[in-house]
Amino acid sequence: MAGRNQHVVPHDRGWAVQGAGNSRATSVHPTQSQATAEARSIARNQGSELLVHGRDGRIRERDSYGGDAFPPKG
Repeated sequence: MAGRNQHVVPHDRGWAVQGAGNSRATSVHPTQSQATAEARSIARNQGSELLVHGRDGRIRERDSYGGDAFPPKG
């Protein structure tokens, strides 16, 4: 079973890693790149998706580490 998608979101102390549906941050980091590295590691371990948000809240990057229901043909 896949884990929760991991979101990198703005936080008042920098950038937070937050699992989908969680109200509290898993961890808080001073830079977006540090938060993204942590979230990527969690997503890989859980076989879930990584979603990186910008300061405006919009998704600017996403990576999937789970089983793709619609893998590319080729």
